[in-house]
Amino acid sequence: MLTIKEFCFNAFQENTYVLYNEKKEAIIVDPGCYTKIEKAQLKQFLSQHDLTPTLFLNTHCHLDHVFGNNYISETYHLPVHIHPNEKVVLDRLPEAAEKWGVPTEAYIGEIKFIEQDEIIQFGMDQFKVLVTPGHSPGSVCFYHEKQDFMLGGDLIFKDGVGRTDLPGSNPLDLIKSIKEQILPLPDSLTIYSGHGPATQLGREKMLNPYIKHILKA
Repeated sequence: MLTIKEFCFNAFQENTYVLYNEKKEAIIVDPGCYTKIEKAQLKQFLSQHDLTPTLFLNTHCHLDHVFGNNYISETYHLPVHIHPNEKVVLDRLPEAAEKWGVPTEAYIGEIKFIEQDEIIQFGMDQFKVLVTPGHSPGSVCFYHEKQDFMLGGDLIFKDGVGRTDLPGSNPLDLIKSIKEQILPLPDSLTIYSGHGPATQLGREKMLNPYIKHILKA
């Protein structure tokens, strides 16, 4: 049984997740820790709970989700797992950061590429990779069928979806990703989004105007 801890980091109010099991092994997802205080907060939580990070994932590589990539890679000696189409976004990190006025160094750690339907093993737990471009070219979701939840990045929010006016984004891809990869999943699915509160797929089908539009399309 995985426990999920959420942190809200940086000026973009991004959700960073730590998931851990009974063996005190941990996954770090989308480390948005930008300041020294945020990095210390994350490290303190891991230390206080005696957790050892063994897996490092990015749903996508927009700057607010990867500010802490170098910190996690260097501190815990872990490669980051991303989809190949997302590397161009990660490579442009310093350029994007300069545009937004938040200086950030390029990621220099190891990368492991993941693909559609790949199973990521974490102890006794499994995550299925769902490739969901639209918000960014190589966005992915990590689906844990047994516990009925998904780490969804910026694909779907409570009452919203990811923006598609950024370089590499595409609204038609976003619609296709949601329709083909997410809507067939159980309505009881809990979605842990990249921003804002967690929600359930069934709730979004009923109340999210974007999802309702996609369902009618």
